[in-house]
Amino acid sequence: MRTSILLISLTALVTPLAAEGLLTPEVVRTGNDAYVWNSKMTCGTTEKGVTRYGMWEGKLYSRVPGEKDRHLFDVVGINTRQCDQSTDPKRGNGFRSVSREIMVYLDPATNAIIDQWQNPWTGEKVDVIHVANDPVNMRRMSYAMGENGEPAKVTLRQYDDTLVSSSEVPLFYTNPLTGDYQDYVGGKYHAMEIFNTFYRTADFINAKKARTGESRISWQRVSDFLPWMKMGDRQGLMIFNATGFSTFDKQKISPKLMEVLNTRYAKYLTPPPVDDARPNETTWTVVKKWVDEKRAAEKK
Repeated sequence: MRTSILLISLTALVTPLAAEGLLTPEVVRTGNDAYVWNSKMTCGTTEKGVTRYGMWEGKLYSRVPGEKDRHLFDVVGINTRQCDQSTDPKRGNGFRSVSREIMVYLDPATNAIIDQWQNPWTGEKVDVIHVANDPVNMRRMSYAMGENGEPAKVTLRQYDDTLVSSSEVPLFYTNPLTGDYQDYVGGKYHAMEIFNTFYRTADFINAKKARTGESRISWQRVSDFLPWMKMGDRQGLMIFNATGFSTFDKQKISPKLMEVLNTRYAKYLTPPPVDDARPNETTWTVVKKWVDEKRAAEKK
């Protein structure tokens, strides 16, 4: 087990700190304890180079003013990751995750992958661009001590034998698909990602346990229309709702998802190398590349 010289006195065997919560006291860890818990939450382990699979399934709805919500697609996806681990002489132990992920859109009636879709609002048949983001990496190491010299901090909710991390991520920034791409999307990207993950308390309280068991995932997303739908600046929202789990066991990947990986996205069964320095991909950057390639081909 790696030990930070600066933080040797901080271990997960100390009495838990607690903050007041609405239903139950929140469990707080700082410094090296926070590093251990954050690494277990993100990587499932404090070990370097161990592959973890996060899988989810759910539904995608539209919400347009003046009409009933529509169940447009079912979705299924997987994130395949591993983590680098290192020790900095000033900031202590740290980790960084590297991953790639897919999510495909399915016909709600048949569960078949949909590659072309008749847009019910515009009447246009459009190509469906499934999520295939490579990479999806942490931009930098997360250490026991912050750049400002303050110890890292993690706060979880505890319900008996279950620990819960809950976060909302509001997003609002200039869309990569601006200018010549207005047929596909408006000028700003506006969304919110909501993550709730459930862990076994015993996997975290025991500081000598390097790996956790499986964790459970709940993910919601509220966003503008997807760019490949070519909705421009029309009013409306996309609402994703999905659940799943993370595991080290490759055998837990379902036959349906494994078929998708083997036939379409074979490299997504393995994570990028731990020193991967490429910029992250998103749906928006992938669609931009696809549009650029399509336009270039049409000019030939």
